[in-house]
Amino acid sequence: MLTARSEEVDRVAGLRIGADDYLTKPFSPRELVARVEAILRRRRGATAPIDPQLYFRQLRINPDSREAWACDQLLDLTTTEFDVLLTLARNAGRTLSREQLIDLVWGADFFGTDRVVDVYVGQVRRKIESCCGDSPIVTVRGIGYRFLNEPA
Repeated sequence: MLTARSEEVDRVAGLRIGADDYLTKPFSPRELVARVEAILRRRRGATAPIDPQLYFRQLRINPDSREAWACDQLLDLTTTEFDVLLTLARNAGRTLSREQLIDLVWGADFFGTDRVVDVYVGQVRRKIESCCGDSPIVTVRGIGYRFLNEPA
């Protein structure tokens, strides 16, 4: 991840959502190349291919193809709906506040109300519920949302 955001909370959030490394601007091109080479060396050393998909009891999410299936039915998700679902799933078991979701999905430059999170979470829930009858996304009153950690 290459960004101008250099606060610790930003670095931690970037690494938690899947970044292999985090480099802040201004940066040295030589350092960038060295970091990329280090990541490639680590990847070459891996013996088994890594499955990027996330599996849960009723959901399967493929971040690479940006597709999600609920009860074996492909969900018709918008870009932002997919990002909300993926962010919650990658943080399964943790309660994320609206502010955290805005930072992770929309970014720190977001301008608007935090209620946009409620709208998108509601849309994702409805789409999952239309396939499975219930949703792994629960509301934590007064705090935010949690994706229930129910592995496949």
